[in-house]
Amino acid sequence: MSSIDENQPFGTPVWIELTVPDLERTQRFYRAVFGWEFDGGDCLYRGLPVAGLTQGDHAGWTVYLATDDCDGTAKAITAAGGTVVEQPHEREDRGRATLAVDPTGARFGLWQGRSLPGCRLVNEAATLMRNDLVTPEPGRAREFYRTVFGFTLDGNDDLPGIDFTFLRRPDGHEIGGITGEPQATSAWGTLFLADDADSAAARGAEAGGETVSAVDTPYGRMVTVRDPFGTEFAVGS
Repeated sequence: MSSIDENQPFGTPVWIELTVPDLERTQRFYRAVFGWEFDGGDCLYRGLPVAGLTQGDHAGWTVYLATDDCDGTAKAITAAGGTVVEQPHEREDRGRATLAVDPTGARFGLWQGRSLPGCRLVNEAATLMRNDLVTPEPGRAREFYRTVFGFTLDGNDDLPGIDFTFLRRPDGHEIGGITGEPQATSAWGTLFLADDADSAAARGAEAGGETVSAVDTPYGRMVTVRDPFGTEFAVGS
């Protein structure tokens, strides 16, 4: 279990936000899967924000990476070949944010925390565990994130035959990874921890979603779930 009370180092995934066309139906689904409650645009677990929820046409999860200079990092994104699709802006007193697309087409955000450092709980059941990028252009993606965020790149011998690279902050902390899949659409994935991944997926199916796949990995059981609006995420145990 990790409780987050302060801003995290540059490049750390710190906030996730779900955009959906129907807030009420979405709340019913994620309440069933994770036991979340909702307050305005916040998804709450044990009374603390663990994700954001907003209504819009671009359905899907977006991961936000920490920065202490949203405007400066947005300029670095453009210089490295990415595109800023939503200019840096204030989120009331909570933080300053922007949305961008990397050179492979994957959408992500920047979060400069103020009163909200990001997800207040992580790495426990029903909260964010990890984000990884899947892309058909892994080399291009690795160079972009290395340039913008100063990540170092390490291979992974635990996954033979899979084109996977760890992303590490300059202090050596692993923040995620990049997987090369030739047929994939570039996107950052969202993985939540669960006490029992199969049970969480089953609750999702009963609430109008569906189980896409289930696999045992060297790191545990991982089940991919699709919510009622077609957004995929994974639960792991």
